[in-house]
Amino acid sequence: MKFGVVVFPGSNCDRDIMDSIRNDLNLEVIQLWHKDRDLSMFSTEDCIVLPGGFSFGDYLRCGAIAKFSPMMQSVIDFANKGGKVLGICNGFQILCESGLLPGALLRNAHQQFVCKNIFMKGTDGMPLKIPVAHGEGRYYADQSTLDALEANGQVIYRYCDATGKETAEANPNGSTNNIAGIRNAAGNVFGMMPHPERATSAILGNTDGLKVFAQLFQIVPEPEPAF
Repeated sequence: MKFGVVVFPGSNCDRDIMDSIRNDLNLEVIQLWHKDRDLSMFSTEDCIVLPGGFSFGDYLRCGAIAKFSPMMQSVIDFANKGGKVLGICNGFQILCESGLLPGALLRNAHQQFVCKNIFMKGTDGMPLKIPVAHGEGRYYADQSTLDALEANGQVIYRYCDATGKETAEANPNGSTNNIAGIRNAAGNVFGMMPHPERATSAILGNTDGLKVFAQLFQIVPEPEPAF
């Protein structure tokens, strides 16, 4: 399995995710420029990543301009053919803007940028400590969409406390239903606000991000030794 990381003007987590994939997951990663279109080197077993940052300065709405990039048209085609796509933070916003995922990411309920470690849990119920850094991460969708997401098991991560309890205090942005990440109905497009790529190195004191990649892609690398 190999990964492609799309770089937009304003991306600032592209190097983080590439370093994480290459050095912590020990997998091949290829940098992709937003003005290019070629994804012929990837199969549907591979994954395209839309990284965090502030694509095009977050003008209009977060991700609203990036969705028109030539590469995004290829990413949409790739996803529609069954290829895996992961959007992290701004990448999640771009996926929602482009229609690959339902709903929208709104301004944080407290109207402030949040940057800290939080806990989130997947379907196994085990809390993971993962960093967040965003000003517009409050997931919102209409009730019928929320009902469909819940019924189909498309909510892949929820904000929780260190014990796994879903509380308002553990929700860093006011996201509906404590939603931190979702997938599409087909199960090949994933979006999340937390940054697992910032938690894959023992030298930084946290490898919970490796568990995220294991859950999403069945990648289980050997954690590096602590120093």
